[in-house]
Amino acid sequence: MTIKGIAIYKGQQIKIPAVVLLGLVGLVLGSYFAVNLRADKVAHLAMSLVFLLAALSNLWDRRTQLQLGSNTLSLGLGTCIVGSILYQGFRPPTGLYLGFAPFVAAIGIMLLASGYQALGQYRTELLILFCLGLPKLLLKFLPDISPVTAQFSTYLLWYSGFSVRLTDNLIQLPDGAVRVVPSCSGLNLMTYMLAITVIFLLMFPLPTAAKIIAPIVAVTLGFFVNGIRVAMLALLSTQNNPALFDYWHSNDGALLFVMLTVLLFGLFCGWIVHQAQLNPPE
Repeated sequence: MTIKGIAIYKGQQIKIPAVVLLGLVGLVLGSYFAVNLRADKVAHLAMSLVFLLAALSNLWDRRTQLQLGSNTLSLGLGTCIVGSILYQGFRPPTGLYLGFAPFVAAIGIMLLASGYQALGQYRTELLILFCLGLPKLLLKFLPDISPVTAQFSTYLLWYSGFSVRLTDNLIQLPDGAVRVVPSCSGLNLMTYMLAITVIFLLMFPLPTAAKIIAPIVAVTLGFFVNGIRVAMLALLSTQNNPALFDYWHSNDGALLFVMLTVLLFGLFCGWIVHQAQLNPPE
């Protein structure tokens, strides 16, 4: 029986039309994007797109294999979850919301689509979306690496021929200086690159050696590219151009370095996959 075109009952099973589910996905994503833009989290939004596209792509590839059909309990629970995520979108965002809103909303939509009994078929997509929020949790427990970042950036400048000195995380040049604080240490980018590695390992069958090397390369790239950014900011501090320094220090400037890091890791992943295809395991 059809009720206002929303749900079709077949025995105890309730099937929601795909167009309604897609509409909910679009509504949740629109709210999530708006929250990120309102909070000026452009770099985080760009990183979120990587995880969201990976999850949606994997789900689309398996669309014909999905078990659809929910029940009353799952419909009620799913509606409450999606509604709460949409409601939180109107409130000042927190780090945990920005990290885990897609994951929690996905659980709600999957409950509406398939019920709690069939949530296991979405485990890959849920793991990908959980990894989007994982850095927000890890950062609370990881040590501060800003002294290491400051030292690395100082070495980069020194090897490049600049007269530079490091004092208590303060990188000093003859006409300017920058202090490396925890938020600029690169730890945030490193944890996100580690999370992106999970996507890579889930979506491509790889030999054991590649599975070990990929996380190391991802974290190293995050640290190295951020170190270059800090060194560049130190050089910009010597110029009489505050607007230029503020741009590269802002989220917009950071976004370019995030994209560069993801691009470099993507090239590495492409090379790894190519090598794995040339030398398949016995």
